[in-house]
Amino acid sequence: MSTDTGAVDIASFVRDIPDFPHPGILFRDITPLLGNARAFQAVIDRLCEDARSQSPEAIVGIESRGFLFGGPMADRMGLPFVPVRKPGKLPAAHMSVEYSLEYGSSQLDIHDDAMARGQRAYIVDDLLATGGTAHATAKLVELIGGVVAAFGCVIELEGLGGREKLAGYPVCSLLRY
Repeated sequence: MSTDTGAVDIASFVRDIPDFPHPGILFRDITPLLGNARAFQAVIDRLCEDARSQSPEAIVGIESRGFLFGGPMADRMGLPFVPVRKPGKLPAAHMSVEYSLEYGSSQLDIHDDAMARGQRAYIVDDLLATGGTAHATAKLVELIGGVVAAFGCVIELEGLGGREKLAGYPVCSLLRY
C-alpha cells in the first residue's frame, strides 16, 4: 500500500512535555507520531529518501528507538537490519564501545559478524542530542569493518553539539529544535 505522505507536517505530531524527566527539561515526545500511521509513514519515507542518496548496504538501528525506524527502513529498502544493543543483549561474539554520558558512561555492542568489510551503513535513531551514542555507534560499525555512509534521525536538538561530534559524516535530521 502506498500513501502520499509528502504533505504531512510531522512536527505537529511531536508533543512537548515540560519538566520531564527532570525540572527544566523540555522533552520532545514522539509517541503521537508513532500512533499516527500517516505521520509514521512520512518519517520512514523521508528517512529512506535520505538513506537512498547515501547508497547504504545496511541499516543500523540504535537501541531502542532506532529500531522503530530502522527496521521498517531496512524492510522497505530491501536491506539487512543491524541492531546496536545495550550491554548483555547480544548472544554471539560482539564488539563493545564505552562512551561518556553527561553523568557517567555507557556501552553499546554490535555482533562481530553483523556487517561485511567495506559494507556501507546508514545509522538511524530517533534523536540526536550530544552525539555520544551516535558517535559510539559509528566507532562500532568501523571496528567491525563497515563504513558509515550517513546518519539519519527524526529530531535533532541543536546547540547540544551532536552534529559537531559527528563532523565528517553526513547527518540528516527531519526536525530541528
